[in-house]
Amino acid sequence: MKINAGEIRVGMLLEYKNDLWQVLKTQHVKPGKGGAFAQVEMKSLSKNTKLNERFRSSETVEKALLEENNFDYLYSDEINYYFMDPKTFEQIDIKKDIVGDKGKLLTENLQVTINYYNENPISVELPNQVRCRIEATDAALKGQTVSSSYKPAKLDNGFNIQVPPFIEAGDEIIIDTRNLEYIKKV
Repeated sequence: MKINAGEIRVGMLLEYKNDLWQVLKTQHVKPGKGGAFAQVEMKSLSKNTKLNERFRSSETVEKALLEENNFDYLYSDEINYYFMDPKTFEQIDIKKDIVGDKGKLLTENLQVTINYYNENPISVELPNQVRCRIEATDAALKGQTVSSSYKPAKLDNGFNIQVPPFIEAGDEIIIDTRNLEYIKKV
């Protein structure tokens, strides 16, 4: 699907120079002299290289059409994560390097969205919020105000995040999967 260069947003997937690129940064510039343009930083999904490109506002680029399917997470081994389609009960496996570090947040039966491009899985989107357990945390210091102070905590999945001082080891919390930040205590 062709889109105007002014419509490029962070996170979009573009077909450009016979490759699939994910938009990391975009800046729309209107200089005092000359036409407006979009300065776009992209990362190749196949080669893992970056590219800075400048598109004039009048140019069009090809936005990649993705197919999205919902799956339930089952389990993992050394190489793959395994998912099941809840409608057809068909199982698929996806390499750990496609999922990345967010794979640590996967828990049994967690529903995720898998994006396909040309029938190949290219990304796994987790729900915006997941439940985690605090494995260890520092003791809160007296005299600190609650609103501005946070302390480090280690989650049961290995991630380290900042939590408010009233959170203790063993507590269950909800975190945001997009930026790995504390949301609330369960």
